Amino acid sequence: MIFESHAHYDDEAFDEDRDALLRSFAENGIDMVINIGASLESCRRTLALVEKYSFFYGAIGVHPSETGELTETDLLWLKERCALEKVVAVGEIGLDYYWKEPEPSVQKRWFEKQLEMAKEVKLPVVIHSRDAARDTLDIMKSSHAETTGGVVHCFSYTKEIAREYLEMGYYFGIGGVVTFTNARKLKEAVSYIPLDRILLETDSPYLAPEPNRGKRNSSLYLPYIAKEIAALKELDYEEVLAVTHENAEKLFRLQDRPASNIAE
Repeated sequence: MIFESHAHYDDEAFDEDRDALLRSFAENGIDMVINIGASLESCRRTLALVEKYSFFYGAIGVHPSETGELTETDLLWLKERCALEKVVAVGEIGLDYYWKEPEPSVQKRWFEKQLEMAKEVKLPVVIHSRDAARDTLDIMKSSHAETTGGVVHCFSYTKEIAREYLEMGYYFGIGGVVTFTNARKLKEAVSYIPLDRILLETDSPYLAPEPNRGKRNSSLYLPYIAKEIAALKELDYEEVLAVTHENAEKLFRLQDRPASNIAE
């Protein structure tokens, strides 16, 4: 079975065929999905999805690019909903310097506050870090983010940066980019990172793997990612599926929760 650790099925890209697509997962071997919030509105939609589909769980948090209008009242709303049974992580949170707004000081403030919230509610974090490797690590270390644990989503940095996250006990979300021919740095990092620290993810509807690059992504493409990881690490494909599934269950504390592919 395959564990999808990071997707955005609340996105409008799935409005026309969402239910049919999600109901097709069982026959394609996908038995668990973590839907990830990125804005307050997407967190609300995520909560609706995890209520409807029994094999869905949610992470709620505000993406750095969405923090410009965030308030303390909003943070309280998030904190209260972290107590819901099917909310298993805080995220995605972090820093994104690729986009110019909001300014880094605003992103850092809300990153720190959401890290603190994760400690208070005792949930792992889903980290977004783009063009902000050093600042992300510095904030996580100063905030003692190792106490919550978590995953660095869509990891795209060097194996040297990976080593620092490994020392903190973090997992690494590996998605479609690893299949790109020009992803040399990431391929080196994946070869270095132990399999027991890797999660499979798509970031659907974004970042579809080869040979579907540029198309709408979905969890149906996870086998392409797993096969690339298996090739890079010279491992059996089925072993990659099994170990990454176990890793995700451990991180999100789902070992004792039976999965089902029947909508509730």
